[in-house]
Amino acid sequence: MSGSVIEIIQPKPKTAEGEEAPPVVLARAVYEHPFIVRLCHWINTVALFVLVGSGLQIFRAFPSFGAKIPQKDLLHWPKAFAIGGWLGGALQWHLTFMWIYIATGVLYLGYQILSGNYRQVLFTHRDIPGVWPMVKHYFFFGPKPPVREAYNPLQKHAYTTAIILGILSVLTGLAVWKPVQFSSLAWMMGGFHYARIWHFAIMWAILFFILGHLVMVILHGWNNFMSMLTGWKKDPEY
Repeated sequence: MSGSVIEIIQPKPKTAEGEEAPPVVLARAVYEHPFIVRLCHWINTVALFVLVGSGLQIFRAFPSFGAKIPQKDLLHWPKAFAIGGWLGGALQWHLTFMWIYIATGVLYLGYQILSGNYRQVLFTHRDIPGVWPMVKHYFFFGPKPPVREAYNPLQKHAYTTAIILGILSVLTGLAVWKPVQFSSLAWMMGGFHYARIWHFAIMWAILFFILGHLVMVILHGWNNFMSMLTGWKKDPEY
């Protein structure tokens, strides 16, 4: 469970009058990321890399969202930046890591709900007033709002959105993979062709989230990155 705190305290020195002075905290660390959260994070990092790369190779087989005849390609994605080599190989990679992605997502969501750790990342109505001050700080060089918890309101909004995008990526992917077996799901998305568009758009939304996530990791420093490896965050601001 996250929230545990370790403090390294200097032994209480004595004043000239022989009284003990207040203790001095030399270092402080908070257990911010439980093992299950870190495990799912790094497995999903690999899974998303393979899913995006193989998905783009699948897209290369028919790089369009219009009628197949006449075909008008939307874009020509370089083969060097795709995984699988050809359509069949890409499908094997994609379907294999799809199940890893789904299993990891179920494990992550199950742990967050059952442990109560979801409160750390879930964006709620109470976080709304804190979004604009963080936007001003990050994008307009405004003053930094006080840090009171592991994630600020803007980070919570981003992570909650990422979870929703992850769920939608699975639902749209199932509709594209098995449009007959999941016909109701495909119908809700406007049919197979629209499900394909949604799936493609959600992939790019996740990629933009990852880009922003990497920028935030750099801005928040080395201790922030190490906390996702060890679970412990040294000298947190909150």
